[in-house]
Amino acid sequence: MNRFNLGIIFLFASINQGISQSFNDLFSNRTLRVDYIFSGNHEKQSVTLDELVSLPQWAGRRHSLNQLPVEGNGQITMYDKASGKVIYRTSFSSLFQEWICEEEAKQVTRSFENTFLVPFPLKPASITIELKDAYRRTTASFTHEVDPKDILIHRKGEQGTTPHRYLLQNGSSKDCIDIAIMAEGYTDQEMELFYKDAQAACDAIFAHEPFKELKERFNVIAVGSPSADSGVSIPRNGEWKSTAVNSHFDTFYSDRYLTTRSVKKMHDWLAGIPYEHIVILANTNTYGGGGIYNSYLLTTAHHDMFRPVVVHEFGHSFAGLADEYAYTDEPSAMYPYSIEPWEQNITTLVDFESKWQDMIPSDTPIPTQPEKDLKKLYTQIGVYEGGGYSLKGIYRPATECRMKINEAPQFCPVCQRALKNIIYFYTNK
Repeated sequence: MNRFNLGIIFLFASINQGISQSFNDLFSNRTLRVDYIFSGNHEKQSVTLDELVSLPQWAGRRHSLNQLPVEGNGQITMYDKASGKVIYRTSFSSLFQEWICEEEAKQVTRSFENTFLVPFPLKPASITIELKDAYRRTTASFTHEVDPKDILIHRKGEQGTTPHRYLLQNGSSKDCIDIAIMAEGYTDQEMELFYKDAQAACDAIFAHEPFKELKERFNVIAVGSPSADSGVSIPRNGEWKSTAVNSHFDTFYSDRYLTTRSVKKMHDWLAGIPYEHIVILANTNTYGGGGIYNSYLLTTAHHDMFRPVVVHEFGHSFAGLADEYAYTDEPSAMYPYSIEPWEQNITTLVDFESKWQDMIPSDTPIPTQPEKDLKKLYTQIGVYEGGGYSLKGIYRPATECRMKINEAPQFCPVCQRALKNIIYFYTNK
């Protein structure tokens, strides 16, 4: 046997070894919760490590460990320390990165909590976290080591878990995607109202495709995190409440933008409960909400538009879908015209081949004229100008969609495909 053939054998052996390496070879059935502080301003950003936390079980994927669900505005990569091999990757967006695009970020430096879940390594590992700007350039990178035997990794969730009940249970966390729906602004006396609202949110999500078709791949658990006060904070009215995760309207001085910066507190309420994606229901009839990819969504529970809004925000937080509405001719700071957005439902046409070009006829006019036939309003795929907050230079797949208006009864076909791909990725089916 010559050296060439011998080399080929070793090469394939190495490849096969990498492919056959399973979750159990690399990780224990626990979660490593990594708490970071993102800080900086428009000019400079940084990441620092706050705390490492060990949680009792791992609810995430056990396959495709070195692949990203979607690109996101940031990425986390875990390496085996001894070999340098990538053993886990995930992606995210953050409120901090949105804030960097605000005018305030040119005047002041701020810090934001951010928490991410990764599987607990069996052997020493290193983790690199990267933040990307609107041009998809790395603006901050931080690497730290994790020794699984470190006695100062804080163990949480092993006793005294927050009261909770399953709304949908189709299997183990190994096989299903686990969604936690949390209470915000509900007192102990109002907790039955929360469970009713959580069921309504669950029903709304699974009334939409592709969630309806793939419902058996999900578990949903309602978590009764109590608040001292009823309702949530509305700063413009001078109303500040003591609530489970300290949420408030008027984020970035936008009336309807409802978010929280108490991210560690959010995850502490969930410690010991299997979860991958977080839905937070606010006990208020004031209109608003917000959804951040692979972080959380927050929405009002008692406004007339509660059901469509929770579905819209879940499109953001679960799959990183972009807003398809627009309100200015000016380019958005989040979506420069010279760069193709990573979000699957908008395009600047810089790299349209990577989006929904395969779903339309080659002679489709760009821009496509808005559809007037009510039967095709949500289903006729084209290249419609207006999306990502800008009326010019950014295009969406359909005239109307659940990611554009509350009145839309469904996601457009492009959004449905993106959602389905994420579900398939997490469930490996």
